[in-house]
Amino acid sequence: MTPGMSRRTTIKSALGVTGALTLGIPAISGAAAAVNPSDELTLRYHTPAADWERESLPIGSGALGASVFGTLATERLTLNEKTLWTGGPGAAGYDHGNWTQPRPGVLASVQQRLDTEGKLSPEAVAAELGQPKHGFGAFQVLGDLELAVPGAPSAPDGSYRRTLDLASALAAVTYTHQGVAYTREFFASYPGKVIVGRFSANQPGKIGFTLRYTSPRTDFTATASGGRLTVKGALQDNGMRFETQIRVRTDGGRVTAGANGTLTVTGANSAWFVLAAGTDYADTYPRYRGADPHAAVTGAVDAAARRSYDALRTAHVNDHSALFGRVTLDIGQQLPDLPTNQLLTQYTGSGSAADRALEALFFQYGRYLLIASSRAGSLPANLQGVWNNVTNPPWSADYHVNINLQMNYWLAEVTNLAETTAPYDRYVEAMRAPGRVSAREIFGSAGWVVQNETNPFGFTGVHDWATAFWFPEAAAWLTQQLYDHYRFNGSTGYLRSTAYPVMKEAAEFWLVNLRTDPRDGKLVVTPSYSPEHGDFTAGAAMSQQIVYDLFTNTLEAARTLGDAPDFRARLETALRDLDPGLRIGSWGQLQEWKTDVDGRTDDHRHVSHLYALHPGRQIVAGSTWAEAAKVSLAARGDGGTGWSKAWKINFWARLRDGNHAHKMLSEQLKSSTLPNLWDTHPPFQIDGNFGATSGVAEMLVQSQHGPIEILPALPASWPDGRVTGLRARGGVTLDISWSGGRASRITLRASRTTDLTLRSTLLPGGERTFRATAGQTYEFTP
Repeated sequence: MTPGMSRRTTIKSALGVTGALTLGIPAISGAAAAVNPSDELTLRYHTPAADWERESLPIGSGALGASVFGTLATERLTLNEKTLWTGGPGAAGYDHGNWTQPRPGVLASVQQRLDTEGKLSPEAVAAELGQPKHGFGAFQVLGDLELAVPGAPSAPDGSYRRTLDLASALAAVTYTHQGVAYTREFFASYPGKVIVGRFSANQPGKIGFTLRYTSPRTDFTATASGGRLTVKGALQDNGMRFETQIRVRTDGGRVTAGANGTLTVTGANSAWFVLAAGTDYADTYPRYRGADPHAAVTGAVDAAARRSYDALRTAHVNDHSALFGRVTLDIGQQLPDLPTNQLLTQYTGSGSAADRALEALFFQYGRYLLIASSRAGSLPANLQGVWNNVTNPPWSADYHVNINLQMNYWLAEVTNLAETTAPYDRYVEAMRAPGRVSAREIFGSAGWVVQNETNPFGFTGVHDWATAFWFPEAAAWLTQQLYDHYRFNGSTGYLRSTAYPVMKEAAEFWLVNLRTDPRDGKLVVTPSYSPEHGDFTAGAAMSQQIVYDLFTNTLEAARTLGDAPDFRARLETALRDLDPGLRIGSWGQLQEWKTDVDGRTDDHRHVSHLYALHPGRQIVAGSTWAEAAKVSLAARGDGGTGWSKAWKINFWARLRDGNHAHKMLSEQLKSSTLPNLWDTHPPFQIDGNFGATSGVAEMLVQSQHGPIEILPALPASWPDGRVTGLRARGGVTLDISWSGGRASRITLRASRTTDLTLRSTLLPGGERTFRATAGQTYEFTP
């Protein structure tokens, strides 16, 4: 009998409303009893943070971030405002990465040499096409907020707890000293545009502290008056103005301003502060400057100070939970009574209930971090989200666009956080104006381009780090997220106004910049470089796969919108003549380059030639190409940096190998995760968190090829479970329960009226196609 045909499958359709789902979910038959969500979704520690990177706890509102230490005698919050950057206009020699002197014929010369010589070293190409960075800049720490607490113990005792509740986005510190129970609570409010902290005790008059602002820079003044601390300054590098204001309110006691820029609270029952910050940055080319931040900062801090602490807290929790609470994951986890750092240390990946608790927590932590670092009205999440403690962070904490920025948003659509992509959309749109200039000055062409990395100031050109300076395919890759957003929500208004103009202009760049390969007459990218690996060639696999993806997406969009037939015809012709970047080599591998030179023992962290598998959709699981991709991936091994392991979770999930995907998740947790659960490259790099969450979601649902596939890569270590709120392309929200490794119930909520195909072992024949109606809920049971 055909598998699944012995089942009686029923479909129930009733009007329903898609909305936020509660965090409490019933226990699953065959799984461990569901734990208290407030514990399951909380990072817990028994000691203060001693190291910012490894141990501090992050809170954020998109534009603002803070890292909480929980030290007793002097509480410390490291502060960030995402637009505070050196470099750009005002910095010496800033040139957007465009060539400072004309180089007539140099690009054609490199292309000709590649035609005749076959390959060139990165150093040779950089000598011809690169130049030193001028005024690129770096993301800056805003400063530190220190609160010295008189009489506090110098070291914690057994009563000390430091926590971060992911469901409410509240960080807290609790301890008992001399019979008094003390509580500190911190959050970053997106609706309030402030960071808030409260100190309280269970006995009256016990709260006191002296608050001050410190910074590794000397480019500011700090003055205190009337319960307000004002910090103003301008970066010495580029003149960017910044301002921070802090207001303190108390229940009882008094607040005294010090001449040295401090605020001191004495004898209060409780005390709380609100902090607002801003700069004069604006995302408009070419000046990148706007209004002085004073009015906006004053308005935000005064509005918050007029409200009660409880009102601010309630508004914050409601705002955060409306996003975070949409998705729940129960994989039979059972959280032991251990601090999170010990839970991580004891993790083995063996499938125990405690291991599953960490895996579920890590999945949700990625969602928490994206909400905290990417909200409308500011820049997108950078290499460190919105958190940084120095003036010279690794890789400037910039926007690497040869995978890292894109990886930051892989989880957004599928884990029901589409709103977090608004800063990404705006950032990419703002890149077009400087990108046109780089296309014209470096390539002599229309369209827009950006290379390997960029900043908030339209750096769309080149630099001279030989293995990481040239990647003009980045603009094409950046458009993929915009089109995927459309594929998930189906808004032709969004496609027409936001996604398609960016896609079309990126496609126009490649329509005039592809060259005919004399080896076979196919169109190729040249010079082409597989990120950070090997030599420059013509037609490296990733380059070709990205352009194929761009042309395919743009052609689909053009047909949907009815764009000009002549443009569609140009895309169709280019796709027909394009080298697709797919070749199987001598040992069965998917080739990284057009020439078969892949090494069997090469374990480089980049697996760029598998772009067509993920995040692309050119390769279908079970195909000959997929088998070749599997050979390549197995040869690269299970090592790599944190973000590399995260990408491999997604690769193995797309190959339908849930056990290997789970192994990569385990490897990431065991060797590339810090005690505060930040991913480490090393050092800390947040894309690994986001990529891992995406990978877990890919194990549970996939829809990149159109049909919605349920549990396509479920690992054996999660035999029973339930997930609610995941999204699929076609405007679908899904709840899935499974037992014994097979789906037992699927609930599908449709936001669009469209034809859907659902694939699952729950269905007779494994597949069902039906017409879904917007606003209805469909339930599939045995």
